[in-house]
Amino acid sequence: MKKYIICLFIIVSASQYGCKKFLDITPIDKLTGNNFYKTREDMEANITDMYGELFDKYTKTSFAGATGEFRSGEVIPAAEGGLGRSASALIGGHTRQTPNPQGSTEKQNVPLTTVNDRLLLRALGPGDWGGYNFSDLTRWGEYYRVIQSANLLISKVEDGIPALTAEESKRYIAEAKFIRCLCYFQMVRLYGDVVYYTAAFQKDPLPRENMVSVITKCIADLKDFRNDLPATFSDPSQRGVRASRGAAIGLLMNMNMWNAGFDLPNRTSYYQETAALGKEIMDSKAFRLLPINEWAKVAKGRSEESLFELFRTLNYNQDLNDPFAQANAYSPFGDAFIHFPYKQPEYTHRYSFSVFSSEYMRKLYPEDDPTDLRLSVWFVAPFDQNASTFQLRKFALNTFADANNPNLDLNPDNTYLIMRYPDAILLRAEAAANLGNDDIAIACLNEVRRRAGSREYGNGNDLPLKDAIFLERSKELMGEGSRYFDLVRTKRVLSKEWTDNPLTSDKFNRGGWTWPIDGGALFNNPKMSLNSYWIGSGL
Repeated sequence: MKKYIICLFIIVSASQYGCKKFLDITPIDKLTGNNFYKTREDMEANITDMYGELFDKYTKTSFAGATGEFRSGEVIPAAEGGLGRSASALIGGHTRQTPNPQGSTEKQNVPLTTVNDRLLLRALGPGDWGGYNFSDLTRWGEYYRVIQSANLLISKVEDGIPALTAEESKRYIAEAKFIRCLCYFQMVRLYGDVVYYTAAFQKDPLPRENMVSVITKCIADLKDFRNDLPATFSDPSQRGVRASRGAAIGLLMNMNMWNAGFDLPNRTSYYQETAALGKEIMDSKAFRLLPINEWAKVAKGRSEESLFELFRTLNYNQDLNDPFAQANAYSPFGDAFIHFPYKQPEYTHRYSFSVFSSEYMRKLYPEDDPTDLRLSVWFVAPFDQNASTFQLRKFALNTFADANNPNLDLNPDNTYLIMRYPDAILLRAEAAANLGNDDIAIACLNEVRRRAGSREYGNGNDLPLKDAIFLERSKELMGEGSRYFDLVRTKRVLSKEWTDNPLTSDKFNRGGWTWPIDGGALFNNPKMSLNSYWIGSGL
């Protein structure tokens, strides 16, 4: 068991499996399943590989930043140090050209790439912003490798594995279904319509399926199996990093709210389901909000707030001198927002590369609510755009490795938070508000605000309830990869009031909120199509 737990957290090396036929992808374990799925250890090894593949995919780029935050436009280059020559040239020379004291413009320029379609397309290629590896966001092959592995595991367990008890069989099926649904949910939010399949061996070409249909199938796939997952873990090292009932509920809530934004004739039923699931997870008492002054425990990982995370710790790096033994240094969201003493080594990290616009910060933290402790716990100079003073230390409060090697680019020791308990609480609040159940919505909203020491809703100078809940999600989940998707599903992305980078209705309807799909997806599949918004001259 000790060996298994350690393996679960080690960064899985890059996969080298081929894709020779449509969705005929070699399983992660490279075995057929006939000679592998025989023991509980076999099951654990396969589940571990699936989580490892997801970790590897997530950390190849700044996933939370690129997909969940930067595109809305509120992240901007820090004032000190300038944008550098590269950025100035790219945006038409409208910015000043000042020396870059840290010898790099990539991290300063990155916010610009995702608010401009043409810059984003350029960033997807080689050269500029190569460290961010944005091109990986256009490739979905890794997700389908994990899906195929989940499909195969489910098939073998349903056929019967004598070494497993009935309870173990149900749990492994439920866990594989959670992983499969998480993959589809991630892809839908990135690409819109995707290919959907659950067969253990799918070789016939399939077209992309409407994303609402895909999510509806995922909801049905997971809903009746969530109770086969453990409510809690007796081993705290597995909390948040293995699928629990709370993780399944959190995913179901997110999937229902996504469909509510696109399947308008049925949105009431999605709100009702989300509200019921939110009540279920809150009544279970399996999770709790930690005091805000204990936030470092949350960022460290495996806390009682964690519904699901991709656990990262420096303790499992095999060799800090080997860049391949570490996650991509750019992958943590906080990387571009901190400097010494939170970022190492000192002499190359004396400035933050990016900041949030002061207008956005004032919108999240209005002057009539000065008691919000997140300002002091999560930020240094929160309303300052100066590179030498501003820091978002939400993900920077834990220890970091010794920086004796000048070639290292070390971030603090924090996990990758995918779903937290406040996410579920605020989704319940949002669903309740849309159903007209304001008392429940306000109670949920205030539960999150109370933990932060923020002024409770209902004490004057309040925004409309739905708007207040939306902004609370933007504030509480900052850097966790939710904001842009919230803008999209609520259609607030169409309004300059809610984003500095709004889409027109025409761009939205043509898929301007999606990411491009790599052309390799067309290989051997005559039924496949790419996202038309990103090809030709349709920008």
